This record gives sequence, C-alpha cells and structure tokens, in this order.
Amino acid sequence: MESDVLIAGGGLNGPALALALAQGGLRVTIVDARPAPARAEPGFDGRAYALALASKRLLSAIGVWSAVAGKAQPILRIKASDGRAGEGPAPFFLSFDSNEIEEGPMGFMLEDRFLYAAFLEAMRAEPAITLVPGETVTGQDVTPRSITVDLASGRRLGARLLVGCDGRGSGVAARAGIRRLGHGYGQTALVTAIRHEKDHEGVAQQFFMPAGPLAILPLPGGFHSSIVWSEESARAEAIQALPDDEYLAALRPRFGDFLGEIALAGARFTYPLTLSLAEKFVAERVALVGDAAHGVHPVAGQGLNLGLRDVAALAEVLILAHRRGEDFGAGVALESYQTWRRFDATALALGMDAVARLFSNDNPLLRAGRGLGLGLVNALPGLRRRFIRQAAGVEGELPRLLAGKAI
Repeated sequence: MESDVLIAGGGLNGPALALALAQGGLRVTIVDARPAPARAEPGFDGRAYALALASKRLLSAIGVWSAVAGKAQPILRIKASDGRAGEGPAPFFLSFDSNEIEEGPMGFMLEDRFLYAAFLEAMRAEPAITLVPGETVTGQDVTPRSITVDLASGRRLGARLLVGCDGRGSGVAARAGIRRLGHGYGQTALVTAIRHEKDHEGVAQQFFMPAGPLAILPLPGGFHSSIVWSEESARAEAIQALPDDEYLAALRPRFGDFLGEIALAGARFTYPLTLSLAEKFVAERVALVGDAAHGVHPVAGQGLNLGLRDVAALAEVLILAHRRGEDFGAGVALESYQTWRRFDATALALGMDAVARLFSNDNPLLRAGRGLGLGLVNALPGLRRRFIRQAAGVEGELPRLLAGKAI
C-alpha cells in the first residue's frame, strides 16, 4: 500500500489532518482536486476564518502557527445585537471580552491565502506526506485489510483508511452509503472585505437582522474587516449582480456608521446556506471530517473550528491505535472517533440551526424575547464567562492537539 491513510480533499481540514498523522508516525497521501499553487496566490481577496483559541493551539502543535502568527488578528471582543437595517442595533446586546478568561484572546482572524500557504509549505517539508494535486477520487473499494481508491486520471491508490474531507457533497460519504440529513435556509451569504475609516480595535460584530445575520470580522492593521452578510437567496443574488457602488449602497444601511466611511476592499463571493449532517461519521475503512460530516450555518463562525475538532480527535484515535499495533482503519478505532465527535458536532450544528431560525425573522414577540435574552446573558458574569470559554473552544474533554499538546 502506498500509505496508511488516504485523505480525499485538500481544503484546510485535510492538510491539518495529514500533518498531525505524519507527525504521529503514519504515512499519508492527500488528494486535492485543485492545483496546489492556485490556493496559495499572494493577492488579497478578503476570505478569512475566525479561528478559536483551541484551533490556534492545534496549529501550534502541528507546527503551522509560527508561519502565520504575524499575519493573524486577535479577536479581543465579540459584540452581538439584534436590529433592522437602517435603524441601528437594539438596546440590549451581548459583549464577550477576552480579558474575562485567563488564556488570552478567545480567537484570531486569519486569511485563507496565508493559512493554506503555511499548510502547503509544511506538507512539502514532511517526507511522510504525498500530495496529489489536480486529482479527484472517483471510486473506492473495501477489502478486509485495506481500501483502494480510483482517481479521475485512472490511477489507483491503496491505504488502510480513507478519510473524506471533501465537503458537504462528499463523494466519499456517498460511495460508502452514508446518508445525509438537512435542509436549506433560503439564505445566501455574501462574503467580501471592506476598508473603514475607524479602527476596529479587534472587535468582532454580529448583527442579527430579519433577513439574516451580518458578521463584521476584524482583519490585521485595524482598518479592514471581512464580512459575512446573509440575505434571502433571491435578494442576495440580486445584490451580488450589482456593480460595486450599488453593492456598497445596499450594505451601508445594514453596516451602520460605527466604523465611519466604508469602501469595498476585496473580491465578492456568495455561498448558499444549508444544514447538512451525515447520519454517521464512519463506515467500513472510511471516516468523515469537517463539512463532509457536518455542514453548518455560519452564524457563529464555527465551521472550520468544528472541522479542526474532528481532526484533533481522529488523529489522536488513529495514532494511539497505531502505536498499540491495532488495525486503526477498522471498527474499534473508528467507533471511538465517532463516539467522541458525533454528539458534540451534531449538538453544535443543531444549536446554530436554532439560533439562525430564532434570529432570522421579524416577529415582534421573538424580537423582544431574544433582545432580553442577550441582555440577560450579558448581565450575568458567570454565564457570560462560560459562553466565552465555549467560543474559545476550551471547555469540555479536549483532544491533546486542541490543548496544544503533541500526541
């Protein structure tokens, strides 16, 4: 066999898992549909991720954080409020401050171009990783001791385990007979970057509006932010089709004037919003990670963080089983991973689904109730601190990588 573990999908979870496994003594092949250089272009386009503190610890443990630390923006505060476009935020709001926990900033903003480039450099320097760019997995066959995959080019590769990091429409999951549950929200996220007159001071803002939430996420330097702006899908498509000046005119009443004058500063993207949950995270010699297991609403910015939790748990299970001389691609090890991750991931996904439904409407009773709820949490330091620790990803039984420890 060419490798111990074969990973289908080279987004971000796939490289993180490959590095963790290779550092634990496993040989890994990662198949990425995109040519590697296409993901590491130096130009700014505004795409960025909110990384929880626990995710930063994982990146440190696998040797990636040192390459991106100087390009990351600490999230020092998070403010959440209800409101309508053009009317400003409601009087009740929720504010999380990193100073309320001992560990430091609860999270960091990091651009996609820097994170992927760091992963690519680390993978190229790791002899136990074979990167196969510009290829897709088109078939998979299980035997008692291994799994063989077919690539679009006609090549065949073998491994003890196949990991699907291939997104919500996971071909790995479909070929393994794993069904999915979920629904669309009738919303589309408009994603871009803006330049603003006033310093954001490391504050992430979340405005809940009837058509969907608007997240304003601080980028390095103080005067740029990434936005994730959710609208009813037909309206979002119409906004995306506008020229830049009209797009900005549609954004301004929703954004408000708290950061002064604003201007577009990055490329414009759209993403349809759906909930997609795999009925199980494992099958015979198959495991699912990230969006292949659970595609969630971006209301709390937890998509990548959930995927990195999967990475940390699966890497720990596989590496420890390998050291014990067990068949890590078979039942016991995979069931351990599923037991560790499925309840947590599903509960968080459904929780974010409930928040998205609760806040994406204009019902006056619900508006009053959610405003009071935000104000109540904000007024109770103990409860607020618990929410902050959850947002930072440092609550509960953590895999070693999420605590910043080697496996």
